Amino acid sequence: MSDTPERARGSNTDRVRQHNLSTVLGLVHRSEGRIGVDRSALTQSTGLNRSTIAALVGELVELGLVVETEPVASFRVGRPSLRVSASPDVVAFAVNPEIDAVTVGVVGLDGTVQLRIRRETDGIPTAPEAAALAASTIEAMARELGPSARIVGIGVAVPGLVRRSDGLVRLAPHLGWVDEPFVEILRNSAGLPVQADNDASLGAQAESIFGAGSLWGAEPLTGTMVYLNGGASGVGGGVIVDGRPFGGTSGYAGEFGHTLVNSNGVGCHCGAIGCLETEVGQAPLLRVLGLPLSAADELGSSLASTTDPVVVAEVDRQIGYLAVALRNIINTFDPEVIVLGGFLGALSGRPDVGLLEKATATALPGPSDALSIRTAYLGGDRLLIGAAELAFAPLIADPGQLPFAL
Repeated sequence: MSDTPERARGSNTDRVRQHNLSTVLGLVHRSEGRIGVDRSALTQSTGLNRSTIAALVGELVELGLVVETEPVASFRVGRPSLRVSASPDVVAFAVNPEIDAVTVGVVGLDGTVQLRIRRETDGIPTAPEAAALAASTIEAMARELGPSARIVGIGVAVPGLVRRSDGLVRLAPHLGWVDEPFVEILRNSAGLPVQADNDASLGAQAESIFGAGSLWGAEPLTGTMVYLNGGASGVGGGVIVDGRPFGGTSGYAGEFGHTLVNSNGVGCHCGAIGCLETEVGQAPLLRVLGLPLSAADELGSSLASTTDPVVVAEVDRQIGYLAVALRNIINTFDPEVIVLGGFLGALSGRPDVGLLEKATATALPGPSDALSIRTAYLGGDRLLIGAAELAFAPLIADPGQLPFAL
């Protein structure tokens, strides 16, 4: 049986040329970050012959979507294949509205964040205020891009429930948004195509392609990855199955922050009792460390170095509830890897917490046999990279249709 997923295999027939172009561009986009992938690897991954791959790559080069470079010298016999990389000149804007700011980034098709601006707000922004701030920032950033840049569109990472069909923000509780047409407002303000999704789901996608869930090769993750992120707004997550995001019927899947972990717990804003994000939080950790809320970036190093029994007790308490949530995830999804981002990564980073052992102690033996738990790799870039994937998706699906705005 071939190790190459069927969905990644191409065809030599002319009627599926678009599919073949999409397959090759997708593999290049996912491959080893800025290093690229050589033609021989593309031949092996797609099942297409060398001349077909050469023609497809040549067309993508002419379209300005990929670039070819000489390979790094090696000791392998024979002429080495040219390296194929996604063009950094093809860019998307990524937007992340927060409770105290709107962050906008420029992300290249090669998965790199080229520019980032965080615009702080006086309070929690309304949807129109956040859209106006994002649009003005995008306009200013577009002027700074070089003449070779081509803008695909805008992706938005929203800390809340986003309806897949039209991008309507059904509920973003920490922003106070209910049924807000943020995508429509931003599209009208910025004059660019806009797509939106839940921030943690997009973080999961970014980590699966370029971060902790990736093997840094041309092939996507072939198993199941579950991602949980902890931030000031709570705990969210996403699921990647065979390299593809699992969003559920309407795009709302992955709300792990509302998993029941304590039947005697406190009330959650969702109306339930004892949710994960009511028992496991960033603010209590900062409080016992004596750090202000603005010092979230220092959380990991502070937790790793402290021996304060009060802090250790709070860490143990939160790890216990996190382990309950992970046990449920293990039994439900049978993941290959669980990736923890934000303060959850910092929380699990202490060598003495034994999170994997605690999570698997009462999980079913089958799903927990080959599990690994990793810390998110991309740091603060993951939401911007994930949001940009929304904008790049139509281009990768049909590289011949150039939706460039510049």
